[in-house]
Amino acid sequence: MSEPLVVLERDADVAVVTFNDPTRMNAMTEAMGHAIAEQIKALVGSDSLRAAVLTGAGRAFSAGGDLTMIEGMARKGSSSPGGETRGEISEFMRRFYDLYLSVRDLPCPTIAAVNGAAIGAGLCIALACDTRIAARDAKLGLNFTRLGIHPGMGATWNLPRLVGPAHAAELLFTGRILDGAEAERIGLVNRAVDGEAVLPEALEMARAIALSGPIAVRGTKRALARSLDSDLAGQLDFEAHQQSLCCESADLLEGVAAARTKRPPRFRGE
Repeated sequence: MSEPLVVLERDADVAVVTFNDPTRMNAMTEAMGHAIAEQIKALVGSDSLRAAVLTGAGRAFSAGGDLTMIEGMARKGSSSPGGETRGEISEFMRRFYDLYLSVRDLPCPTIAAVNGAAIGAGLCIALACDTRIAARDAKLGLNFTRLGIHPGMGATWNLPRLVGPAHAAELLFTGRILDGAEAERIGLVNRAVDGEAVLPEALEMARAIALSGPIAVRGTKRALARSLDSDLAGQLDFEAHQQSLCCESADLLEGVAAARTKRPPRFRGE
């Protein structure tokens, strides 16, 4: 029996989701997309899940979109340009994006552990996570235009929000590859560490998140997601509503009691 393309592991309230096609540097095929969407779907309804780490097996996070798939679409488009063919390719790509970007459906915080190369759409998945930890010598880049294709998978939406419009323009126009250390300097990743420390650092962050109140954390994730498209008044309304929900939970009373007695809180998500 062949190895699964995506492996899901649970350690209590933390999940690790691993791209598992190391011989192809975890190239993003349609089959792998369905596999990750299935694993994410299994996690979405888990009330006990407090953080999830996404990583890649072998020496790459993901080398990006499968070149055979891209070439097939290019041949199809060039042989019958415009009209129905263009619509078919557009619809296929939109479905393809949704498979991988299902990681955004997780209600808990997500961490990309970028253990090696994260190129093109492979980097886009890391950008779709809430935080990123990369190896200092990892190679990261959005090389779409170097292939002659427009960026996809949310690249033009996520990248400017992380590194600002000027850095985003340079990286998207040139397709330049940068290492983890430079990615840290421009805010593309939260931290760059030694390669062997990437997954342990990501798990340490996940466990730190898991110590916080899960109702408050999930509300905070929703607040951050909407903040860039909200005005201050709307965000204040959202925060007030979320705080009112927390006031109905036993966790808030536990957090206050723990603070008063100077002990770690024992949150139950209730």
